Amino acid sequence: MTGRAPWSAVEASRIIEEHRALDGATLPILHALQEHFGYVDSAAIGLVAEALNLSRAEIHGAVTFYHDFHGAPIDGAVLKLCRAEACQSMGCEDLVAHLADAHGIVPDVTKSGVGLHVRTVYCLGNCALSPSALLDDTPVGRLDRSRLDAIVRDSVRPQ
Repeated sequence: MTGRAPWSAVEASRIIEEHRALDGATLPILHALQEHFGYVDSAAIGLVAEALNLSRAEIHGAVTFYHDFHGAPIDGAVLKLCRAEACQSMGCEDLVAHLADAHGIVPDVTKSGVGLHVRTVYCLGNCALSPSALLDDTPVGRLDRSRLDAIVRDSVRPQ
């Protein structure tokens, strides 16, 4: 998620105003902020709440409920690893164990300093290519240990 605009309350206000008339505007606004800045800054919560006449708690709840929203910039690639039943039957849990054993990465826990953030999702709708994942929104099907190792290796930044 690199290459996004730096946080700006002025720019965030413009984005919020652009989307506030939509039905159910909360999620479209949050998605637009995430797309523009790469994350939803904590300062945006109050701006969105005020614009939509909602409580800060309601907006904070939406941001923290959905895994796609980040409260801080992500400094590398995001791998969303499917752990739904079809992917489990094809070995995704072995891949999760391999990530931990070989690379020290635990999905949804490890804050990777190497440039790869692994998140758990439940169903990407790519069951025919199980186990599957999304690497920065690009589908990866028939994931195995060697492909996973390559993703980790390609994501590593020099220390």
